[in-house]
Amino acid sequence: MTDARPAGNYYDKYQTRNPIARYLMGNFLRAFDDLVARVPPGDAFEIGCGEGELSIRLARRGFALRACDISADIVDEARRRAAHAGVDIAFETAPIEALAGAPGAPLIVCCEVLEHLDDPEAGLDVLAGLARPYLIASVPREPIWRALNMARGKYWSDLGNTPGHLQHWSRGAFVKFLERRFRVVERRSPLPWTMALCEVR
Repeated sequence: MTDARPAGNYYDKYQTRNPIARYLMGNFLRAFDDLVARVPPGDAFEIGCGEGELSIRLARRGFALRACDISADIVDEARRRAAHAGVDIAFETAPIEALAGAPGAPLIVCCEVLEHLDDPEAGLDVLAGLARPYLIASVPREPIWRALNMARGKYWSDLGNTPGHLQHWSRGAFVKFLERRFRVVERRSPLPWTMALCEVR
């Protein structure tokens, strides 16, 4: 059965040459690094790893990585990038829904995934079952995300909504959503995302 949800990034934002996108991604990565620095290096599991860029970043900081995504093709690309970077990461193909009951890790990373889910509450429950005890999660911050898409002339017929984005959270709404299963330890708001380091309740 093929999962119809978008895999990886809608475009490769990590390797874009667009100067504005590069600036925004630099802020995203600095926020990510700030939150990761709060967690002692150890085992980590990235869910929805896309092309593997965040997993590679974690591996370079001393974490022992497992990572998964829903697309075998995207996982193959992540393996290529990890090999090129000289880091050892155990990649697999799996959707978040298949991970209920899977072995957890001291740090779970789930960035730019929850907005794609039909049932994000169920996805959050899976994450809470895996976190031992930490989670770093991020989603696009609405309505800023869609406004920026429209400002660059994209997705006008969908009011700026990126294809595949089924859920939409403001900064406060996303924190409230996470607090259903986690304590939010620290929050970052690199434009146009909301990112949080959480500890399972």
